[in-house]
Amino acid sequence: MKCYLAGALLVGLSVVAAGARAADPGHYLFAWAGDTAHRGEDFVAVIDADPESPGYGKLVTSAASGIRTHQVHHTEYWMPDGGLLFANDHKSGRTVVIDLRDPLHPHVHAAFADLGGFSHPHSFLRLPNGHVLASFQVEGHMEHGSDEDIDGGAAMVMPMTDVAVQPGVHGGLVEIDDEGRAVRSASTADPSRPGDLLMAYSLLPLPDIDRVIVTNSSMRDQDRAGHTYQIFRLSDLKRLSTNDFDAPPGHYGEINPEEARRGPDGAVYVQTTGCGIERVTDIASEHPRSRLVWQFPGSFCGVPTVVSHYLIQSVPILHAIVVLDINNGARPFEISRVRLDGAFWPHWTAYDAKTHRLAVTGYDEDRLFMLAFDPETGALAIDRTFHDAKGSPGFDFDNRTWPHGLTGSAIAHGVVFSQ
Repeated sequence: MKCYLAGALLVGLSVVAAGARAADPGHYLFAWAGDTAHRGEDFVAVIDADPESPGYGKLVTSAASGIRTHQVHHTEYWMPDGGLLFANDHKSGRTVVIDLRDPLHPHVHAAFADLGGFSHPHSFLRLPNGHVLASFQVEGHMEHGSDEDIDGGAAMVMPMTDVAVQPGVHGGLVEIDDEGRAVRSASTADPSRPGDLLMAYSLLPLPDIDRVIVTNSSMRDQDRAGHTYQIFRLSDLKRLSTNDFDAPPGHYGEINPEEARRGPDGAVYVQTTGCGIERVTDIASEHPRSRLVWQFPGSFCGVPTVVSHYLIQSVPILHAIVVLDINNGARPFEISRVRLDGAFWPHWTAYDAKTHRLAVTGYDEDRLFMLAFDPETGALAIDRTFHDAKGSPGFDFDNRTWPHGLTGSAIAHGVVFSQ
């Protein structure tokens, strides 16, 4: 195992406050973004998210991470209580823990790459003890030469597009503290499924039943499709089972399972790249079950959000966000949708319970949209009071001078609201 803590990241981070209003304590949206030209660094942009503020929708500040942009990717899905947010650049295999306790002065608190014998983390979920449980795509170290980082250190740039991953490759789970140190780990390898691709994509801890559900699919287009989920015991990370998702004839909704969210009925709803929603039940038993309960059109559906008895899903081919009523989880139905810009392919959704707003980023877009959501009715609408300098809805990442020193365009991926 190699672990690159990259101490230079801790001193090289740049923070500059902008002129936009940011009254303390304020309410903010933190957008994890990368330089479109791949010349600069991944960075966090702090945006005023208080609808009552005169600066609503305006940039407050930005801070560089020290990681050269390769594939800016996931943050945690919700702002943790401690204010330390995990954020990852997937192809570089590097992650930072950003201190956002003072939103006007964000800075890197810790950094890591390989941990616990695994590389290329993808998703980060909090445990009751405050640590993060992360899914790692590959067991072992994936190395691709060397490069020169922005911070002047030796870059372990490990683009997954340049490494051959064969069927049967597996990943793992690693519990990580806020200093970026591995606490314990477990492999997704299953000797009874030697030919399956068991690359851990995402996961969901279920502390009340002492379980973790893990979804398996690859971030790389050239790998075979994933189609399984695994159940681990949370208390000791013992793998209990590897299971196939429901694959009805004539459907493709089980292909490449991704994000898992718990519904109000206790079932877990898994979104797939095949734009299916798989409902997993009996998770604490020896025989968990899944059923494909919904099929959206198209493919590459992204990060969902569950609010009350509604599942909110990005559907790229529709350029829309669609809301399902899952009050009866076995028979969901569409309750509303909102179409965004016709050229925008939505991906990430993040909900703010304080303002009932939903932030949406795209696959490869330089814009972020803000939607208003009614948790009573499930209705969605574009929030047009959140707009750019030209009056167009959303926040524009294109061709601007950023407070931390970058001049150019950026793409945001993971976004979370302050508490």
